[in-house]
Amino acid sequence: MDNVYATLKERGFVSQVTDAEALEALLGKERVTCYIGFDATAPSLHAGSLLPLMALAHMQRAGHRPVAILGGGTTMVGDPSGKTEMRKMLTEEQIGEFGEKLRVQIGRFIDLDGDRGMMINNAEWLLPLQYIPFLRDIGRHFSVNRMLSHESYKIRLEKGLSFLEFNYQLLQAYDFLVLFQKHGCVLQMGGDDQWGNIVAGMDLIRRIEGKPAYGLTFPLLETAGGEKMGKTAAGAVWLDAERTSPYEFFQYFRNTDDRDVERFLAFFTFLPMEEVRRLGKLKDAELNRAKETLAFEATKIVHGESAAESALKGAKSAFTGAGEGAEDIPTTGIPASRLNEGILVVDLLAEVGLCKSKSEARRLVQQGGARLGEKKVAGIDEKVTSDDLSDGMVLLRAGKKKVHRIKAD
Repeated sequence: MDNVYATLKERGFVSQVTDAEALEALLGKERVTCYIGFDATAPSLHAGSLLPLMALAHMQRAGHRPVAILGGGTTMVGDPSGKTEMRKMLTEEQIGEFGEKLRVQIGRFIDLDGDRGMMINNAEWLLPLQYIPFLRDIGRHFSVNRMLSHESYKIRLEKGLSFLEFNYQLLQAYDFLVLFQKHGCVLQMGGDDQWGNIVAGMDLIRRIEGKPAYGLTFPLLETAGGEKMGKTAAGAVWLDAERTSPYEFFQYFRNTDDRDVERFLAFFTFLPMEEVRRLGKLKDAELNRAKETLAFEATKIVHGESAAESALKGAKSAFTGAGEGAEDIPTTGIPASRLNEGILVVDLLAEVGLCKSKSEARRLVQQGGARLGEKKVAGIDEKVTSDDLSDGMVLLRAGKKKVHRIKAD
């Protein structure tokens, strides 16, 4: 059995670990059950979830058993970690609906057959809990002083922390205990913002079962430009193709900052590290091939090889707006009557999401970064009309990397 700890460390997944030497030894000698939790706060996971999903995939590929916990119970409370405000409260029905969609997405990364991997809803054991017995059996093991020392609570105390959210750490720790007792799960993984919750679960297992458990966290990802991973001007990059098309997903990774290429290839592909390092050393125009490889491999994992091939063809056809794959370029249909009258380019840039606002669109035009077809937009008063269309369509570009097809309806 390959030692997956070395794999995760080499690829940059390991940020904090509770007992690195003991965990590495354990992962090298026996099959380990591990888990990561996913709260059902939306009908789709986003690109920020790719790191934990890839970690579970590496665990399974190395012969271990990953468990994805769907937070049907914890979502009803809301994790304050990394949040400055309380999450929006969802109904049990909404959480159930979102959870089914998350199951499909997680199933693209790991086999959920019950033997090689599992997905379990923590609502099974959390919703039936009785408050007083839970406080007596579980709550007595938690020190309020210690809980308040954790960064996730410190941040929220400045803005206001609800008692509901204060209970979240107890529930997540209880998840770890239940999984340890029922499925022999000895390792919890998550982002760095989950460190306090993970350690609390390990401590609970030690106090109640008298046995060791382990925790490992991943770095919280930011791009080299200081932006949160998976965020764009148009919003989050979702794993649901209906929210973020495979073409847009492909383009997000194709537009990766030069400084992030090697790191993202290690995180978001299964390419051997020798190939990752080779691609990461490419310079200038050749580095674009590495970005294309990154975009293709990441899209293939999330959406399948066919969608990745289509997105690649669409990206290549974006130079002309026609040809094979052109249908995958994000497209907005505009009524012919509006085009006959003419639409300000700055208005259209904001309308189709190439710019966050009209003021940003104006700055883009003034800086010479907007193009209509192959023609640079000369000024903020320039309009798009029917005369600009060829075969009923034209490409609108914001800078070198963002493109949108305008189509007459």
